[in-house]
Amino acid sequence: MSGRALTEGVEERVIEGVRVRLYGRAKTVADCFKFRNKIGVDVAAEALRDYRRRRGSVDELLRYAEVCRVARVIRPYLEALS
Repeated sequence: MSGRALTEGVEERVIEGVRVRLYGRAKTVADCFKFRNKIGVDVAAEALRDYRRRRGSVDELLRYAEVCRVARVIRPYLEALS
């Protein structure tokens, strides 16, 4: 990953003196779909189900899906969950 796909949705914090990059929930789900061939579609779909169960924002998810270039992939899964 590079550019916006690497930097969008990342928050940096210092934990016990160590700088840590934390990815938000929506960005993590988008990344799961981006790497679905490596981790498995079932893992990506379960991440999406969990995200929706926890009332995650669809708009935010779609924004990160656009950044990660998986919006067309993730939309059918979102529609199936609606």
